[in-house]
Amino acid sequence: MTRKTHEADAIVVGGGPAGLLAALLLAQGGVATVLVAPPAPEDHRTTGLLAGSVAILERAGTWPDLLPVAAPMRAIRLIDDGGRRITGPEVVFRAAEIGRETFGHNIANRDLVAALAAAVAETPGLRRVTDTAAEIRIGVGGVTVRTGGGGTLRGRLVVGADGRNSAVRTAAGIGVRRWGYDQAALVTTLRHARGHDDISTEIHTAAGPFTLVPLGDRRSSLVWVTRPAEAQALAALDDDALARAIGRLAEPILGAVTLDGPRQIFPLSGLAARRLAMPRVALVGEAAHALPPIGAQGLNLGFRDAAAIAGVVAAAVRAGADPGAAAVTARYEAKRRGDVASRTAGVDLLNRSLLTDSAPALALRALALQAVKRVPPLRRLLMREGIAPGGI
Repeated sequence: MTRKTHEADAIVVGGGPAGLLAALLLAQGGVATVLVAPPAPEDHRTTGLLAGSVAILERAGTWPDLLPVAAPMRAIRLIDDGGRRITGPEVVFRAAEIGRETFGHNIANRDLVAALAAAVAETPGLRRVTDTAAEIRIGVGGVTVRTGGGGTLRGRLVVGADGRNSAVRTAAGIGVRRWGYDQAALVTTLRHARGHDDISTEIHTAAGPFTLVPLGDRRSSLVWVTRPAEAQALAALDDDALARAIGRLAEPILGAVTLDGPRQIFPLSGLAARRLAMPRVALVGEAAHALPPIGAQGLNLGFRDAAAIAGVVAAAVRAGADPGAAAVTARYEAKRRGDVASRTAGVDLLNRSLLTDSAPALALRALALQAVKRVPPLRRLLMREGIAPGGI
């Protein structure tokens, strides 16, 4: 099929942050792009955008619009809950130790999506179809997407950014590995009596991390990972009772707390696609990998996917090559496989280490925290790799 028979070089399916960013970066790279995505559903969560993701948004030109509604994270504190048989020391990572003002910024997902959607609407060479992808056909020479409204789109590459139950991934026949945890995350927003000093705090309990992330003046977002039954019981409490339950862990750090937003519950699970790409297809974000909300890795990983696919496809288009050819999608797979595999394994290991009651495992974890606390070069290495792996 010649280029004239295609409406676009790339079709991006999915309107979450990773899909919006992928479409934006592709178009900015000179790739004729169509984004197929209905309006995003309401999302009350926040995302800790680490420095690598902030740099990507700066290159995309959207960070100036986001900075006024983003809260800096200048330090990260890890605390073991005192109820454990063996506890590690409190560890504080400070961005200044590696010559940075911040590790990144925390931002409400609705603000992030709104800014990216506005940039998509204003970008030449990028068309958004606010509809679902009802049918996706992947052929040797190209891709056809039929929308829920009966429209037809043709392209040479389809980028699946359509979440855990990706229709693009299914159409491509790419298998997945799924796993679950006996955990759920209760998510809400708090106001508190004391300032957070731009410090994000993770309290590691036997059921998972209780994480407080700065979100403006005396406001923080909470992600409380615990057993599913406890999460449901907490969510059923009235605001005052829930604030008291949260306060048992939060008040020693932030003072008296009150709820400042709705609460949501998300079961914890993981997903890893068997492949990240094949001829005519590339997967980004949760279509490719899904992680528990630990260490702020999930969406940051998806943003690196978006930057990588945009980079390899834009280079192919500039060279006059087919952007969906096997050589191009293989380059994307090669660029992303190591980062995705290492982050997936690392987050899974960290989460499972919190759930064990084995004395040897707890002792090993405590020793590791002691080493991180007492060996500055090791601490600095972990900080650099955490915010921008490999210097990305």
